[in-house]
Amino acid sequence: MTGVLASQQIEALIARGALGAEAEFTEGQVQPASLDLRLGRVAYRVRASFLAGQGRSVAARIDDFEMHRIDLTNGAVLEKGCVYVVPLMERLALPDDIQAIANAKSSTGRLDLLTRVITDGGTEFDRIAPGYSGPLYAEICPRSFSVLVRPGMRLNQIRFRDGRAVLTDGELRDLHTAETLVSGGPAVIGEGLGFSVDLQPEGGTLVGYRAKPHTGVIDLDRIGYYDPAEFWDPLHTKDGQLVLDPGAFYILVSREAVHIPPGYAAEMAPYLAMVGEFRVHYAGFFDPGFGHEHAGGTGARGVLEVRCHEAPFVLEHGQIVGRLVYERMSQVPTQLYGAGIASNYQGQGLKLSKHFASPTE
Repeated sequence: MTGVLASQQIEALIARGALGAEAEFTEGQVQPASLDLRLGRVAYRVRASFLAGQGRSVAARIDDFEMHRIDLTNGAVLEKGCVYVVPLMERLALPDDIQAIANAKSSTGRLDLLTRVITDGGTEFDRIAPGYSGPLYAEICPRSFSVLVRPGMRLNQIRFRDGRAVLTDGELRDLHTAETLVSGGPAVIGEGLGFSVDLQPEGGTLVGYRAKPHTGVIDLDRIGYYDPAEFWDPLHTKDGQLVLDPGAFYILVSREAVHIPPGYAAEMAPYLAMVGEFRVHYAGFFDPGFGHEHAGGTGARGVLEVRCHEAPFVLEHGQIVGRLVYERMSQVPTQLYGAGIASNYQGQGLKLSKHFASPTE
């Protein structure tokens, strides 16, 4: 059956050697519809972001652009505004009928940590052709905060597909009728399920957070540790409007609560550029069971990672800012998101990454 491979199918790929690693796969690395990828032991500071290009290897391109080699064994800081390439522990030997797509994990995106997977011969970020055999690399560019990283940290995840099984708008409407994919707002369906921004929260005026321009380093191993006030400015509004500043990074939340039924997965896609001078969401995978009642959630709102571009832009309450593209699973996963696994964002509302203590306001 075509569709996104489930956890048990990913484990089967590992068992047959289609997915390999320089260190044993660890507990929790296989997610309901994806595999977490781990940083290796070295990082290369490079002059610029790059793709290998057809017929060329990433290692050869690193030789062209390398500025400095950094040993990560005992931890090292990746500086804000710099570009790094880190060989990953995992490598692929995909069958000819299996392709892959990578994305940043949720906590990575919420730190404005731009990270993308590149491959030998690759002509696109985060897209891996069927039958690819070779190493994987993470390109990392901290945008708002410098971060302390170590080998084995998981910043990216990879999803595997046998063919494509994206739902048509008609199929999506039928699924919404049967399963209630979105609540708290109308189901806006058009090349996916649209979602909007919440700038009129119930019971208060707090609508989001803006990253401070000058902060300390964030150790990615420290969970619930940092004081949000040292890294974020809270944003309040009473009129349902928010002016986005060029170059600033924001954490906002969707008005709608989202539901991903067990037999489906979704990917968040940015909305058309014509609607405004901003980009929404770096971390795009939504696993089967997200917001699902039997997996500990009755709908979960989507956290929006927003970066404004060249011009100030007024964001309005209820404005459509993105869409979820739903896809069938090849099989229903044996483990759903939030059901007995370490799922940090089941049932979430407006929420910073897991590295921060709960805000006081």
